[in-house]
Amino acid sequence: MRSFVITAKGHPNVKCTHKTTLEITKEDYLTSTGDCIIGISADKSMLDFPEDFKERIRNASRIVVEIQVDELREVITGRGHRDLLLNHPTDIVIRKSNYICPRTLMISADKSARDIDREMVRRLREGGKLTFKIRVD
Repeated sequence: MRSFVITAKGHPNVKCTHKTTLEITKEDYLTSTGDCIIGISADKSMLDFPEDFKERIRNASRIVVEIQVDELREVITGRGHRDLLLNHPTDIVIRKSNYICPRTLMISADKSARDIDREMVRRLREGGKLTFKIRVD
């Protein structure tokens, strides 16, 4: 498996102002402090990733995440790491840093929440649906 697709939705509290992380979650709520969260009510978590896909992520020198809301699209690239756990039951986090925890999908990302197109953020605040496609090259 080379790609995995997750769907989620926006929320009125989507801010997308965090400078080092970006997150989607299976949780169905978002407080005003969740400034890295772009989507809630995700239909899958990292627990749903097939084991072979997790291995691909861990060994990947390049991971691409495509986020789409309507016709708007963002592409984020980063890399895997052999120590990624990829087992958090609700949260999936993209990090610009090299920090690793159960929530971490990829590290050394080229974008965080604050880099997301503001029109996309506006649509997410209005409850727009988003597609989060993870691809391992």
